Amino acid sequence: MFRLFMLPCACALALSLALPARAADPELDEIRAQIRELKSSYENRIQALEQRLKDAEAKAAAPAPMPAAPSSSISAFNPAVSVVLQGRYANLSRDPAKFALAGFAPGGEIGPGRRGFSLGESELAMFANVDDKFAGNLIASLTPENTVSVEEAYGLWLTAPYGLAPKFGRFFSGLGYLNEQHQHNWDFIDAPLAYQAFLGGQYANDGLQVKWVAPIDQYVELGAEAGNGDGFPGNARSRNGAGAATVFAHTGGDIGASHNWRAGLSYLRTRAQDRDYSLADRAGNDAAVAFTGSSRVAVADFIWKWAPNGNAHDTSFKLQGEYFRRVEDGDLTYDRDGTLGLTRTASFTSRQSGWYAQGVYQFMPLWRAGVRYDRLDSGSVDYGANAAFVAATDFSPKRYTVMLDYTPSEFSRFRLQFAQSRTLADVTDNQWFVQYILSLGAHGAHKY
Repeated sequence: MFRLFMLPCACALALSLALPARAADPELDEIRAQIRELKSSYENRIQALEQRLKDAEAKAAAPAPMPAAPSSSISAFNPAVSVVLQGRYANLSRDPAKFALAGFAPGGEIGPGRRGFSLGESELAMFANVDDKFAGNLIASLTPENTVSVEEAYGLWLTAPYGLAPKFGRFFSGLGYLNEQHQHNWDFIDAPLAYQAFLGGQYANDGLQVKWVAPIDQYVELGAEAGNGDGFPGNARSRNGAGAATVFAHTGGDIGASHNWRAGLSYLRTRAQDRDYSLADRAGNDAAVAFTGSSRVAVADFIWKWAPNGNAHDTSFKLQGEYFRRVEDGDLTYDRDGTLGLTRTASFTSRQSGWYAQGVYQFMPLWRAGVRYDRLDSGSVDYGANAAFVAATDFSPKRYTVMLDYTPSEFSRFRLQFAQSRTLADVTDNQWFVQYILSLGAHGAHKY
């Protein structure tokens, strides 16, 4: 099997014989010297691998050794530990405390964040094999407000049958494309408006996920999740069983040596119980409301990557987009706290959508430029009897974003970003950001 390594050597030798015999040409002498060096290197590698094979075969045939000392077995499973440090400066023309998405219920982490200098979320990650059957991963988020939260904490069953890959614990859902990626791996500082409007920024699940990749040349991935449904657009409810379910399917592949792609469909079904927020009513009051009912989110995603002959070191291009559609049915309670003395519960339905498209071009080593366009459609919203107090809007929030980043190595990145955000009627927010990302320690490969 290891003799296959001789193929490059044979090709190199054939190339050397095909060259014109011009001994006096220094360039030809240099090429011949490089070929000899390459041939010698491959021969040495083959000999070393053959010796390792003999040693391994002899070891396998020898009697089983006595169990190693506890300290030896522990060191074999030392976790890979990494830290991601982030920070930024933001110059915003509008007060971020007044940020809102016209026509959309707020939830989770939305908006551009605070003005001025701020320490972004830092991540502490640990990953290791538990034994020969399971592995574990923990990613803790250290916020600028000096709090610690668990972003992901899950186990992986490594020896599941039929090619299944079960994950259990807390994890970012496989819904859509961007959702599974950690924020420091995004191509822009913030989440697209569709993610903010429909998933509260990013959707996490406490529960079980199962993925299966088909054993064929075409990339085909199927997955399903069951979780507690605490994340927006759902909320925490006291109940047994699963509070939310997600299914997704992705496919993709290569087109020649320079192109590859992936496309997918996802579907989330969850429920909310008294999901509270506030909105401006017809009289201009900041009214407290609460929604109870079902929420269903469908996502279509697509990404295409180009790199000459698969080598993205010097130049590359990535085109990415996702489309969201959410349907909610249930009851809405207006003036839920009785402040206005007009408390009323009535039927509520909404059908809303949104999308984004972005392109990122690496125009030279270490440097990239990107553009993104976001848009939301407030769709059709029926407040039922509460329409006497609350009016639907036909305004469509949108945002234009450009960015330039510099990546000295795989462990550091510096980014400049500008966005013109129009998420409220007659309001434009010009947003400037400067960001740094520093990675320390062993950091796993990012998702496709």
